[in-house]
Amino acid sequence: MQKLIAQFMKFGVVGFIAFLIDYGLLAFCTEVLGINYLVSATIGFTVSVIFNYLASMRYVFTHKDDMSRTREFIIFVILSIIGLIINNACMWAGVELLEWHYLIVKIGATAIVMVWNFVTRKIFLDAGE
Repeated sequence: MQKLIAQFMKFGVVGFIAFLIDYGLLAFCTEVLGINYLVSATIGFTVSVIFNYLASMRYVFTHKDDMSRTREFIIFVILSIIGLIINNACMWAGVELLEWHYLIVKIGATAIVMVWNFVTRKIFLDAGE
């Protein structure tokens, strides 16, 4: 159990940095560049996923010896695309249906996607050593 808690803490640190990248790009692209919030959310999410892959697979999860790095990356991307769909659905619902500010909605969307990411990456990518 201690190992799982330590792993989740590392995941939290990597996730926080990824969130800063994601949130910063969302705000910058929307506020400064005038890009639609859903497009900005996709841009921020995509850039943060690249960072998240590199950091997560180095510091959080243990590489499975029987899985190639290519397959690992493909699985990571597929799980991330599903996370992007969840993220953008939450963003759309919060902004369009609930009429909340997109930067507030992003915080809740991130929390939901964080749970998705940890659970699915633990199941599909972590050797569990």
